[in-house]
Amino acid sequence: VQLVESGGGLVQPGGSLRLSCAASGFTFSRYTMSWYRQAPGKERELVAGISSTGGSTNYADSVKGRFTISRDNAKNTVYLQMNSLKAEDTAVYYCRARYLTWDDYWGQGTQVTVSS
Repeated sequence: VQLVESGGGLVQPGGSLRLSCAASGFTFSRYTMSWYRQAPGKERELVAGISSTGGSTNYADSVKGRFTISRDNAKNTVYLQMNSLKAEDTAVYYCRARYLTWDDYWGQGTQVTVSS
């Protein structure tokens, strides 16, 4: 099982990034996918989640209206489009895959730094 995040980097405040998480080794279309983030000295927090079909999404209040989660089950990939980025969005972003209470997988994370 692998979850490989990509797309992180350094961006100026107000800028945009799109994160990708490529999955392999499991039946991606059955899994709920989520993005989490962890800033230095803080606990890991949920950013956004999407159901297995993509029909349902949820977001942290802090990113509503700025971030969009989506998935392509044909490509086994989940995305996080991040717009209007703020300094407080700086964190390591992690991809998570869950299937009921049985399976729970995490990626290695990708760094997002918002700074001028």
